[in-house]
Amino acid sequence: MLSIDPESLSEKENYKFLTGTLIPRPIAFITSLAEDGTLNGAPFSYFTIVSANPPLIGISVQRKADGEMKDTARNILMKKEFVVHITDEENVSMVNETAATVPNDVSEIDLAGLTPVQSKEISIQGVKEAKVRYECKLHEIVKIQDDQGNSSCDFIIGRIVQYHIASSLRDHNGYIDCQTLAPVSRLAGNDYAALGHMFTIKRPQ
Repeated sequence: MLSIDPESLSEKENYKFLTGTLIPRPIAFITSLAEDGTLNGAPFSYFTIVSANPPLIGISVQRKADGEMKDTARNILMKKEFVVHITDEENVSMVNETAATVPNDVSEIDLAGLTPVQSKEISIQGVKEAKVRYECKLHEIVKIQDDQGNSSCDFIIGRIVQYHIASSLRDHNGYIDCQTLAPVSRLAGNDYAALGHMFTIKRPQ
């Protein structure tokens, strides 16, 4: 068993340990609106539930090397709205295309061949190709700083104001059929995972 002080590691080495061990990670595909009206899209795997009451989700968006906010974080801070989609086996190739570095005024949605769809409660469009999407309003952005006081990432907490869930996903008990959803998760490097072996353990009374 290795015991390693993270303070002795570089940022890249910490990244490798974290992304290689905190697996699998669900992938949030986020659409946001730029100041010029461009519909942007990008995937993020630092993504989790924050609370069910109220319904909050959290996404960590790493800053650029110079400390500048990425387009998604900047757009959300400005518009206070965004849409989160669950990445699945059917849309993962298109979602991956949106990870390309393009100018701010170029829509990754167009590049990936995704289909914009109107939201119900917010002004930001989602994409049709996702079986699950959450319309979100910004609850809070927490700006994370490194030990030198430089901004390193933005932790975005969004409040879900509308769910859109394919009717085929709900079973007779109201639960989501994960096999039909076929979610895709992020591993390390260029590796992804689909649902594999599953098992059930009842929680003790």
